[in-house]
Amino acid sequence: MKLSQLLDRDGFTLMNAVGDRDVTGGICGDLLSWVMARGKRGMAWVTVQTHMNVVAVASLHEFSCVILADGCVMDEEALRKAETEGVAIVSAAHPAYAICGILHDMGV
Repeated sequence: MKLSQLLDRDGFTLMNAVGDRDVTGGICGDLLSWVMARGKRGMAWVTVQTHMNVVAVASLHEFSCVILADGCVMDEEALRKAETEGVAIVSAAHPAYAICGILHDMGV
């Protein structure tokens, strides 16, 4: 699935300027060490964490995107860092559980 396909759905908003990319898997969690231990390149990470360390973990694993659940948004400094690192940040109006279901239904 392409990130642009997810962004075409209601309730998903790209927060920074990055190119389209393939989403090859997913991971959901707010414990950074847990995500670091299990993350793989190309994943979409669903979380409510919005701080700079999220960008670092996503960049480390070359995630396709970070999806911030429940309408969470990232501050400008972290968004700029994410853009520099090539990490797409998406704000979603949906709860994490629903986002995972949407990703599953889209073949992720």
